[in-house]
Amino acid sequence: MKIHELTVTKKANSKRVGRGIGSGTGKTAGRGTKGQNSRSGGGVRPGFEGGQNPLAKRLPKKRGFRSLNPTNYAAINLARLDELKAGSTVTNQSLAQDGWVDDVHTPVKILGKGTLTKKLTVQLQAASATAQQAIEKAGGSFVATALAKRPKQPSARNRKS
Repeated sequence: MKIHELTVTKKANSKRVGRGIGSGTGKTAGRGTKGQNSRSGGGVRPGFEGGQNPLAKRLPKKRGFRSLNPTNYAAINLARLDELKAGSTVTNQSLAQDGWVDDVHTPVKILGKGTLTKKLTVQLQAASATAQQAIEKAGGSFVATALAKRPKQPSARNRKS
């Protein structure tokens, strides 16, 4: 590192306010005189707009809910499946071995983008309607299978030493 590569650190020139008349920001320390914002701990709550109807109330209500633990599927398109050998069986184990998914416990969904020309037996968690039609049209079959549960690791307290 050379001297011309040095950068000014954040807060390097922070001003010490309320330190006497000569500093320029003595007495009221840049807060003005009197009022809510000049007081210690003063200031309005977040979202307060001076009595005007706040933005959170002006906007329409957001309905529905979002799942706390959604199932995130790994998506694989038909065009990618067409790379496989004809007559092969597509399972979580085979996809994990080929490096298409991270591990055996990742749920997989087949999507209908591209074309499938080979007969495949697909045993995965989900497939779109168009993907299922394409698999069956090519002479293959799709079977929805439950995902193998991840084995539970013993907790640190219960682990035998």
